Amino acid sequence: MTGRINPYIVAPDVVRPLMDLEASVADSGLEHSLIKLVKTRASQINGCGYCIHMHTREARGAGESEERLYMLSAWRESSLYTDRERAALAWTESLTLLAQTGAPDADYDGLKPHFSDEEIVKLTLLIGTINVWNRIAVGFRSQHPRTWKPMTAAAA
Repeated sequence: MTGRINPYIVAPDVVRPLMDLEASVADSGLEHSLIKLVKTRASQINGCGYCIHMHTREARGAGESEERLYMLSAWRESSLYTDRERAALAWTESLTLLAQTGAPDADYDGLKPHFSDEEIVKLTLLIGTINVWNRIAVGFRSQHPRTWKPMTAAAA
């Protein structure tokens, strides 16, 4: 796959406010582990390899377990996530798949026992922000670093 354009070079003044929003969300007080799970799950749904690569590496670097990252796409069937994380992941899916879900009341109401109103706003902005980044990375065909090398027949 070939990259298209680099928006950071082509339109830095337009991208800069999104980068500022990203920094604000990162410093919002939400747990960094939760932020990484949300970013990774939205990126999985959106098929953004660049973002999946980035956020899983960052999560592992911050101490997230491989098992929880592997199970993230099946979080509903796994007991590895807290009730707070599960509520956030449900909201992430609802907002990422907005055209299909319409952000159902059940998912919004599921946030209430685990998040304050202010945290719900922060979480919603986090989800919106990663969805914008996914659309930029997928739309412009951003390429993740390639660290894996295929084995040659001689090496096998």
